Amino acid sequence: MAHIHRVVAIDGPAASGKSSVARQLARRLGFAYINSGAIYRAITWHVLQRGIDRGDSNQIARTVEAARISCRLRDSESRISINGVDPAEYLRDDSVNENVSSVSRIRRVREIVAEKVREYALHQDLVVEGRDIGSVVFPETPYKFYLDASPDVRLRRRAAQGQRDEIATRDHADSSRPISPLIAAKDAQTIDTSNLAIEGVVNEIVARLRQMGLSI
Repeated sequence: MAHIHRVVAIDGPAASGKSSVARQLARRLGFAYINSGAIYRAITWHVLQRGIDRGDSNQIARTVEAARISCRLRDSESRISINGVDPAEYLRDDSVNENVSSVSRIRRVREIVAEKVREYALHQDLVVEGRDIGSVVFPETPYKFYLDASPDVRLRRRAAQGQRDEIATRDHADSSRPISPLIAAKDAQTIDTSNLAIEGVVNEIVARLRQMGLSI
């Protein structure tokens, strides 16, 4: 069996602070930072570029299976290219925001992304953020955290990021999808980030990791 490196899973809903916390935590630990949501966004961008009907899940699955999806690290952070194109500058486009939930609901898409994320763990220690990292992608890791914040706080954060997607709609889509819904793993530690700065959340996670025996 292939050796799996240490993985810290950071899950939570949109604008809960996952990305900022996970990126800073990875730097503190000297781990690589993996943003699984960026892979879903890149795939969504690719589907939109191909003009595929977002309601045709079978065609979307076939298109994603046929695509050359390359996941790599740059400066210890995950980057993705599809058919040789790096779509990083388009990942926060309104069209991607509006369609990423529907594309990411598709079972085969989720399987492909999970495979790509797990490949990273064959080579280095990771901090991975997403919505099903602790529950589905790395259920065996003991280092699981679920970040949350009040809807009002998350809405303000989203607006400050220049994002216009509706938090309540995204929450419902992520939580109600039949495949790998947004859920806190049973053994995840929940942290409310509503009144905490990024550094405060990172400090709290580092303290808990030390208590759990992770060598830092």
